[in-house]
This record gives sequence, C-alpha cells and structure tokens, in this order.
Amino acid sequence: MASQHVSKIFVIGGTGAQGIPVIQALVADKKYSCKVLTRDTSSKRAKELHDLGNVELMEGTFGDEDILRAGFTGCDGAFVNIDGFNTGEKTEIYWAIRSYEIAIETGIKFFVYGNLDYTLKKSGYDPKFRTGHYDGKGRVGEWIRFQNQKNKDRMGAAIFTTGPYIEMSISSQTIMTPTVEDGVVTWRVPLGEGHVVHVALEDCGFYVRWLFDHPERASGMDLEVAIAHIGYAELAQAFSTVTGHPAQYIDTSLDEYWAKWGKVAAGAAGYNADINDKSTMSFQDNFTGFWNMWKYDVVERDYGLLDEIHPNRIKSAEEWFRRENKRGKEDGRGSLWERVQRENLRPILKLGEDGRKGKL
Repeated sequence: MASQHVSKIFVIGGTGAQGIPVIQALVADKKYSCKVLTRDTSSKRAKELHDLGNVELMEGTFGDEDILRAGFTGCDGAFVNIDGFNTGEKTEIYWAIRSYEIAIETGIKFFVYGNLDYTLKKSGYDPKFRTGHYDGKGRVGEWIRFQNQKNKDRMGAAIFTTGPYIEMSISSQTIMTPTVEDGVVTWRVPLGEGHVVHVALEDCGFYVRWLFDHPERASGMDLEVAIAHIGYAELAQAFSTVTGHPAQYIDTSLDEYWAKWGKVAAGAAGYNADINDKSTMSFQDNFTGFWNMWKYDVVERDYGLLDEIHPNRIKSAEEWFRRENKRGKEDGRGSLWERVQRENLRPILKLGEDGRKGKL
C-alpha cells in the first residue's frame, strides 16, 4: 500500500492562545505535520506542542527574512498569525505582507492568514472605532484576498477572522478580566447594550483545519467566525446559571474604565512598538476603539455559514461555560467559580504568561 501523503504546514504564532488548538486540530489524525516557529523551543508551550507528535520546532523570529525562507522551505501550507501585541500595528503590516510574498517565493501551495476585523473600514472610517491591532490585520487580510485573485493558481490563500476569545472573560490580564465583588462575579466594561463577538478557542482549531481540508472552496474566502453576538448581561446570566453563583455586568464610562489601568493606558499597545512613533497607538486609544466597536455593534457574522461548516460549533455563552466548568473539574483546574477568584485567575494570552516581554 502506498504511504499516505502528509501535508506539512509552517506555523507562525503556534505557541499563542489560538495557535495551540489550531496545531492540535491539524496533527490530531496525522494527516498534517507542522513546523512551528517559536522564539524559545524550550518554553512550556513549545514543549507541549512538540509532544503532540508530528510537530517540529524551529527557533527564531518572523521578523527575519532568512528565518521565514527557512521556515517555509519544505512545507506546502502555512498558517500565519502574527502577534500584534509584540510588534505594534505598523511592523505587523510589514511582516505579514512579507510573509505572504516569501511564502509564494518558496513554493507554499495554501496560505491561511490569522486575521481580525478591519473595523475602521467597516465603521465607514469613523475614528472613534480605530483599533490598531484590528485594523492592522484587517488591511493585510484585504490585501491578501486581492493578491489571491492573480496568484491563486500558484498559491491559494484564505483569511481566518476571529475576535476576542471567550476564554479571556475568565482569565487574568485581559481587557475583560472579571472581579469578585462581595461574592458577585462582576464584569465592569464600557459596553453599553452592545455585544462582543466572542470566539471559542477549541472551535478555532476546527475552522482552520476545515480551511486546509477544503482549499478549493476556501481559497479567496474570509471565514469570519464567532460563537454569537454576546451581550455582557447575557454573559453574566450564563455564568450564574451554570455555576449557581451570582454574577453581574456593570456598564462603565470610558473614563471610569481607564482610571483603573494607571500607567499602562499611556503606554504603547505593542510592547515592541515605539510610543514616540506617531504611527503607534497608545493602549488606551487602541482599546477605546475596541470597546466602541462592540458597544455600537459594528461587526457582523454569517451564523448560517458557520452552522454549515461546523454544525457542532459552540453557539452560546452558556454552552461554553457548561463545557468549561465540566472540563475544569475533570482536569483539576477547578470549577468556574473557583477559577475566577483573584488568587486563581490565570492568563490565557501568551503576552500575559510572558509578562509583556520578548523580542520581535
């Protein structure tokens, strides 16, 4: 019997929150193998990926053309999700474009770009919705789809557009980390009656695997995913229903919200970006646009398409909380109620785990 062909995928961003479930889904049945670029092959996350099998680690940075060529060489697919909180908006745009160009140069056949909504454009270029780490990716996503019109016979490309992970709503050091106030789990955020297009990380793995499994249909597609448009009154009610403990959402003004962030608010949104560079948004300006996009419901999703692609996808905050509560109890992390206590909160984002450090 002839051996089955295994497609090899070069992954940038593999040790990030999204990259881990993506790689897990790709190598689960050994149809794909992955070459994962990481700044530290000895890190806990890198080692855990290597232990999955069919995963090769490559040490280096995406901000180096020689490293990119070496990474793409020998692979026939690529998943590129550059960490905008490492680079800052301007640098991310440059290296994302170069990644696409070098992928074609080195013979990659199918390229998937980890994207976020181009909110500034979707709002009609209203500056109150300007969100650097979203708009930077969104511009590149549109550029790649345009390039794909000419280059698709040489290298197909798909865009994978996500949103805030729902895991961030119960994790430390995120823009929506909860507190427990007088025994009540509390989200104090400037959302009004808007909705956050939350994404479940486990579903990200399924969707990216689907894109690689269906390159003919996926090429040229912008697959915009989400659980649902989730209001935070609904989020709090779902938490309470699942855990039996009280939870609440308290809408706050932007001034109240930013008062608690201190010096962080004035710093650069990207920890390797230069705050003195006029192209660099401050953390506060960046996330003011972020909260405005959700408060005014700028972002849309085609849930019918998502149901077609992934019929078993997570469809509500309550469903996700139920799954997460059960898993936490089973694997020793504790119930959701236990995990949101201040002393038990853990980071989900790599920048939180690394303490906002690391080179490009």
